[in-house]
Amino acid sequence: MKIGWGVVVSSVLALALAACGSPPGPPERVSYQNTIRGLVEKRCAKCHGPKSPTMAEFDKDKEGFKAKDLGPRYDTYENLLVVVNGDDTGALMRRLDDGANTKDGKPGNMNEHLGETPAERAANLAIFKRWVGGWTLKRKAEITEAERKAILAPRD
Repeated sequence: MKIGWGVVVSSVLALALAACGSPPGPPERVSYQNTIRGLVEKRCAKCHGPKSPTMAEFDKDKEGFKAKDLGPRYDTYENLLVVVNGDDTGALMRRLDDGANTKDGKPGNMNEHLGETPAERAANLAIFKRWVGGWTLKRKAEITEAERKAILAPRD
C-alpha cells in the first residue's frame, strides 16, 4: 500500500504539534505579577508608563497631559489599582470594555489599544476580566459594597 507525501507530512505535523502542546496562554490564576504587569507594559506603557503623571497630578491638568498623549500612570500595582478599585473605581473597566456591557454597545476609548486584531483585543480583555473578577462599569459613588468586594485584582 502506498502512502502519499501529503499524508506523511500531515501526520508528522500533527505529531509535532501534539508534542509541543498548545501555545502558552495566561496562567490558571491571573495576577498582576504573573500576567497583568506584562500586558500593561506591552499594551499601555506608551501613554501610562513611568513618565506619566500620577492620578493626582493628572487630575490637576488633564487637558495638558492629554495633549502630550499621557494618561495617568499605570506602571505599578498601586497606580493601576486606583482605576480598578480605588479613587477612580471602574475607570479601567469602562475604558477597556468592548461595549458588551453598555446600553449603546460602544466600546471604551482604550479598547482599541488591547491588541492589533479583534481576536487579540478580545483575548486581552478576557485576561483583564479574569484578573478584575467583578467587572463593573460603575463609578465609585455608584458601586455597592458587595460589588466592590467582588473586584479581586490580585497582586500575586
